[in-house]
Amino acid sequence: MTTSAHSRLVRTPLAVGWQVHAASGPAEVGADPIPATVPGVVHLDLLRAGLIPDPYLDDNESALAWIGLVDWTYRTTISLSDEVLRASARHDLVFDGLDTVAAITLNGEMIAEVANQHRSYRFDVTRILTAGDNELTVAFRSPVKYANAQSIALGVRPRPYPLPYDAIRKSACSFGWDWGIATYTSGIWREARLESWSDARLAQVSLHAQPEGSGGVLWVHAALERAETVPLSVTVRIGDVTEVIEIAADAEHVQAGVRLDAVERWWPTGYGEPVLYDVEVSLSSEDTVLDEASRRVGFRDLRWDTTPDAAGTPFTLIVNDQPIYVKGVNWIPDDAFPSRVDRDRYRGRLQQAKDANLNLIRVWGGGIYESEDFYDLADQLGLLVWQDFLFACAAYAEEDPLRSEIEAEARESIGRLAHRASLVLLTGNNENTWGYEDWGWKSILDGRTWGAHYYYELLPALIAELAPHVPYAPGSPFSPGGGWDGSAQTGPHPNDEEHGSMHLWEQWNRRDWPTYREHRPRFVAEFGWQGPPTWTTLTRAISDDPLTPESPGMIVHQKAADGNAKLTGGLISHYRVPGDIETWHWAMQLNQANAVTCALEWFRSLAPHNAGAIVWQLNDCWPVTSWAAIDGDGREKPLYFALKNAFAPRTVSVQPVDPVQPVDPAQPADGGLVAVLTNDAAEPWQGEVVMRRIGFDGAVLASDAVHVEVAARETVRIDVPASLAVAGDAARELVTIEALGARGLWWFAEPRDSALAAARLSSEVEAVDDHGGYDVTITAEGLVRDLTLLVDKLDPSATVDRGLVTLLPGERARFRIGGAAAWVPDADAVISHSVARSGNQLVR
Repeated sequence: MTTSAHSRLVRTPLAVGWQVHAASGPAEVGADPIPATVPGVVHLDLLRAGLIPDPYLDDNESALAWIGLVDWTYRTTISLSDEVLRASARHDLVFDGLDTVAAITLNGEMIAEVANQHRSYRFDVTRILTAGDNELTVAFRSPVKYANAQSIALGVRPRPYPLPYDAIRKSACSFGWDWGIATYTSGIWREARLESWSDARLAQVSLHAQPEGSGGVLWVHAALERAETVPLSVTVRIGDVTEVIEIAADAEHVQAGVRLDAVERWWPTGYGEPVLYDVEVSLSSEDTVLDEASRRVGFRDLRWDTTPDAAGTPFTLIVNDQPIYVKGVNWIPDDAFPSRVDRDRYRGRLQQAKDANLNLIRVWGGGIYESEDFYDLADQLGLLVWQDFLFACAAYAEEDPLRSEIEAEARESIGRLAHRASLVLLTGNNENTWGYEDWGWKSILDGRTWGAHYYYELLPALIAELAPHVPYAPGSPFSPGGGWDGSAQTGPHPNDEEHGSMHLWEQWNRRDWPTYREHRPRFVAEFGWQGPPTWTTLTRAISDDPLTPESPGMIVHQKAADGNAKLTGGLISHYRVPGDIETWHWAMQLNQANAVTCALEWFRSLAPHNAGAIVWQLNDCWPVTSWAAIDGDGREKPLYFALKNAFAPRTVSVQPVDPVQPVDPAQPADGGLVAVLTNDAAEPWQGEVVMRRIGFDGAVLASDAVHVEVAARETVRIDVPASLAVAGDAARELVTIEALGARGLWWFAEPRDSALAAARLSSEVEAVDDHGGYDVTITAEGLVRDLTLLVDKLDPSATVDRGLVTLLPGERARFRIGGAAAWVPDADAVISHSVARSGNQLVR
């Protein structure tokens, strides 16, 4: 075969001409091939062909479980001319993602057998390709059958769900979760292509942008794959700096530091601009560019302060020497079929996060390593990323074939993500180190491996080798100082609130949400409360007639163990359980928002002792009752506004002096309340703080005022005078603390035990654009608690900018509605009983 000298690498996507058919198993659609989309999975191909119903509707999930028991074969033809074949010395077949267990053949010759969704594959097929048509086949085995067989081969290990997701390197939640549909997908879920090249290519490009004073150094490491032993050069361009590195004919690696005299720092949102620099790395032979790679980097220092102090061990993120209070959310795959999530959808979801005053996204370990689009957008938006390695809530075997697969996927993922300005932490697992201690695993394992090698040895060693600038924690939760001595975990308990990060789930599972105040965590990486999706999303997905909290479709779309019982148990001490489904729906959404508000206000009041909170969870992967703030159709629940309000740059909250001591709510511990002013802005906050105890009728019963100065990024506590902190009539009074436009409230009684009257509202509607934008001004005649507009009932596409607004008698509030193009403006509709919802509607 002859080749043209020094030809450039050519990437040819393999995205057309695919077909898929059921090869074996209990297929209910026959064995005839149907058109397949790549990237994609077989469920979506069957759906497009009209052969299955939408898996997300009603109980179609169980009706389609057979798909995961079938072997599916994808097939396409690669047509190549003799000229194309001869133009390059090498032709590689590349798959960015295969889900999951597959045999790959080309022209009838077996290329490889693979079994890992979380890595890419490259195969030299130069010898096999011929001029003309080349038949490519990817034959997938049933993931359910494979996982079951591997579980037996490796030894059954503890996990919270029936199917052994721990025995296969596949997204754990594709086997179902307590918020997730079980899909058991198969397919070519990321891009497939043919790469043709000569001489050499860039096998990997790793970058680290390190600031130094007012300048910086871009550290570059490039790994090469060669077809010829010829001299090469690598050119690095960043800003107005270009550097050329000559490479010997036999070298396979190149390292260099490119110095810049002046750089602007990358900052997380709320702390400055996320300045990024474009980097171009090109590989050349003589004057021909053979291959090139583009990256964007940000210059910033970061570390986690875990220096022990008098209270234990902090877990404080510091970026560019600035402590960052982490306002985070946990992220799951945004669709149970992740290939449907494109850049626009990522952009919309991450912008929603930023608009809710969030600054960190934790990519949870039971999902996937997200696409480049996700991390690109996080870099651009200044959203910090905490990335779990993909282990969740289970014991994992440390033997092959799992062991080798895990090392390969970890190497690839570290190399792919390490240059990201947004990446602040790599974490070994989700809850596995905690589970080993507290969930009865030790006796069940009876000496078998459970994953300690990965979390305490393999992963930290790989990070030290490939990306020593990236911080690492063995697990979430995790206490700094903990380790593994070969037979047991050492150091503090992994979920000790005095040390590092912790998860708080007792409130949702067994207790009530005011008991969040019994904890003083240094950092909370998971906690949350359930609530149903928006009404439009719920009724689109479930066609029960009648629709009730316990009707069949509702139960299918409630995955948590005893979920509805926990919803009711968590509501009853605060509000009465409504009799009609729409009001039940609102009650559970409001209680979800109130629970998380209580927790976040308490955690922030503890700053800097508490250095952050990460709410479970931002998003959903399908329409379901869950802990999410944004439902499976992308609509914002009341919880979203709880995050937005509690994570605002400047907040006021009112807290009991001693929340652990059980007391009559009308008589706080020691008769004391404290007002907490949090200033997370870069400028000082000063002015008059007005404190009042008022009646529900608006009458001022006692008041006081003080001048307060709150420095930038600081928290100040003010003792509330006893004349305000003790109620005369708990059922009819509250405390308000107001400072420069922010307000904190303290209620002396639970709503159900209070004299909260029916809301009396009036409204005005004004159009602000031609695309369904309106300003709605609502005036309250009496006290209205947590007023929220469920605007999806006006128009399924509508959004609103605020919620959970408490109005004192005579006050008004403006709501900006957007996207309501199909709505005919109607002031009465806005304040109708089903749209303008409040806590007032739930007390009688």
